[in-house]
Amino acid sequence: MTLPLAGVRVLDLSNVLAGPFCAYQLALLGAEVIKVEHPEGGDLARRLGADKEASTRNMGASFVAVNAGKQSLTLNLKDPRGKTILRELVETADVLVENFRPGVMTRLGLDFNALREVNPKLVYCAISGFGMDGEFSKRPAYDQIIQGISGVMSVTGDADSAPLRVGYPVSDTVGGLTAAFGICAALVDARASGHGRMLDVSMLEATLATMGWVVSNYLNAGVTPVPMGNENFTAAPSGTFETGDGPLNIAANENKQFASLCHLIGRADLLDDARFSERNARKANRAALKAEIEAALASDSATNWEAKFFEAGVPAGRVMSVPEILAHPHLESREFIREFPGNSATERQRVTRAGFRLSDADTAPATPAPVLSAHTREQLAALGYDDAQIDHLRSEGVI
Repeated sequence: MTLPLAGVRVLDLSNVLAGPFCAYQLALLGAEVIKVEHPEGGDLARRLGADKEASTRNMGASFVAVNAGKQSLTLNLKDPRGKTILRELVETADVLVENFRPGVMTRLGLDFNALREVNPKLVYCAISGFGMDGEFSKRPAYDQIIQGISGVMSVTGDADSAPLRVGYPVSDTVGGLTAAFGICAALVDARASGHGRMLDVSMLEATLATMGWVVSNYLNAGVTPVPMGNENFTAAPSGTFETGDGPLNIAANENKQFASLCHLIGRADLLDDARFSERNARKANRAALKAEIEAALASDSATNWEAKFFEAGVPAGRVMSVPEILAHPHLESREFIREFPGNSATERQRVTRAGFRLSDADTAPATPAPVLSAHTREQLAALGYDDAQIDHLRSEGVI
């Protein structure tokens, strides 16, 4: 079956995570993604990740995570010949993604205004920490810096542990998703109108945009958000509760769910307690309510309580580790992990699919993450370069 972005050609000039994650989403949707890397080492992510041996081969676990399904072409963009080749590639492309610091592509003569002269239909996406202009625009940005500046760290953890970093690069990831969403919208218009456009994606603004309820509570209700640990600021009882053998998340956000919970744990009397009889009262007395509930939950395991709550229609789930959920039969049945067995360590890769399913097509990468420069010769040959020219460019360090 045909994927939605089949026939779309993407030039991915980005590095590490936000840009590569964006381009990975486009590849999962069927786009042909050509990753343009520097000849000397390529993407820094090739040398990152927990598998040290893989990192020494320029196939680090961090790189594999978001580059399956792509092709790798090496190009020195500081060399005039490299710039010429990129412009030739742009003539054939629909999208260009880059996450250099603002101003770098302009200095190279490869910014949006320069490249749209080559291809007026080009959708050019620039991802940066703070956007292309403004007081912060020239600052270097890493995920943790954005998490801190955005306020994410200020509301993560509890009164004792905050400010606390989210346990994965959430701002990089959100920035990449935001960029992919914008690109898909711009592509629709470019194909209808014949005119491309530039997307200025700010990781800071993309992160703040996902903090909707927290931000709105401040903007519209004047409430400054505070760290609440594993408690849900919108309802109670809603958060993480200790059972007889481990933590269990419970989200009894509705009155009927709270009533079911009370009956299920044998504490129907809580429904008549003035401290808990009404939604706002439960929020005001969440600590006392949590103590009552945990005393009852201590009689059984998290696994058994999870099953009981499910049967009673009360949202609940164990707190699982990454290995536990990845090995769970649910994800196995959904085929969320795509494995490339291969005949070498480079080809043996396990990567995640898209976070959604299509009714008639497979949103999983068709090929493993590529070795550095694996497709350079093929792509240059398609542009009309012969073997002698390609060998000369390689000897000169252009590719």
